[in-house]
Amino acid sequence: MEIRIASRRSPLARRQAELFAVALSEAQPAVPVRFVTVETEGDVRQDVALSRIGGKGVFTQEIEAMLRRGEVDVAVHSLKDLPTALAPGLRIAALLPREDPRDVLVGPQGLTLGGLPYGARVGTSSPRRRAQLLHQRPDLQVLELRGNVGTRLRRLAEGEYDALIMAAAGLLRDGRADAIAQYLEPGEMLGAPAQGIIAVETAADRKDLLALLRRLSHRPTERRALSERTLLMELGSGCSVPVGALATGHGRGLRLTAGVFAPDGSTAMRVTLEGDRAAELGRAAAKELLMGGAGRILAEAADDVR
Repeated sequence: MEIRIASRRSPLARRQAELFAVALSEAQPAVPVRFVTVETEGDVRQDVALSRIGGKGVFTQEIEAMLRRGEVDVAVHSLKDLPTALAPGLRIAALLPREDPRDVLVGPQGLTLGGLPYGARVGTSSPRRRAQLLHQRPDLQVLELRGNVGTRLRRLAEGEYDALIMAAAGLLRDGRADAIAQYLEPGEMLGAPAQGIIAVETAADRKDLLALLRRLSHRPTERRALSERTLLMELGSGCSVPVGALATGHGRGLRLTAGVFAPDGSTAMRVTLEGDRAAELGRAAAKELLMGGAGRILAEAADDVR
């Protein structure tokens, strides 16, 4: 049985699909695979902010439609790109071990966030990153930046920006660790929920595949993703509003840090909770944030992108 693996066309997406194929071959060496690349709306419309064209779901809709039609067997995504409510008839069958979940400052070696010149031009496509940058450095010019890893680095090299904020995971998987000037710890830049996690999605009725893929899934990553994505679901938000989260191991349980940030950087709310049950921890963190006024921030942020 050949397994057809769908992913976006970008080099990083292809690399993530290859990482899944390696894990699959280790578990089931005799299974042949075929890669199917898909150009999504999010890849085509790079001149428009994601929040204006439907959020990160624009990176997954075409691929998920192919899954439902049976044109491919599995889809490989960055989990942070998947909405918390999956399309009907689909299921996340496996999560691969998490790569570094931090954001990084990209620029000349030795550059730091605190050391950026006054009024420096910093590129990012993320409302979450923009909000946290402005909270710490309201003097910065935070400019829209989209495109694959190579495109972003080229635009930096051409002088359009003084620095970029990107995900460590993407740069590390793409072999671009030398572009990282500073790793930003969660205390100064909290990453997106599920950042650094590769998800494998398939049709819910593919019993043959579900059993196989389940063997590939990394249980610690599953628990951490469940906590972070439950928080996101309880807050009723997606990539268009500035929400960050990171769950880490804490003894036999988890420690979850979550934050909601005003788009203009004026307010930053954070909570850190510990617990044994991943989903309950996410719900508790969301409740505490909402009780502290996060609902107003999220509503205002949602209004900004309408």
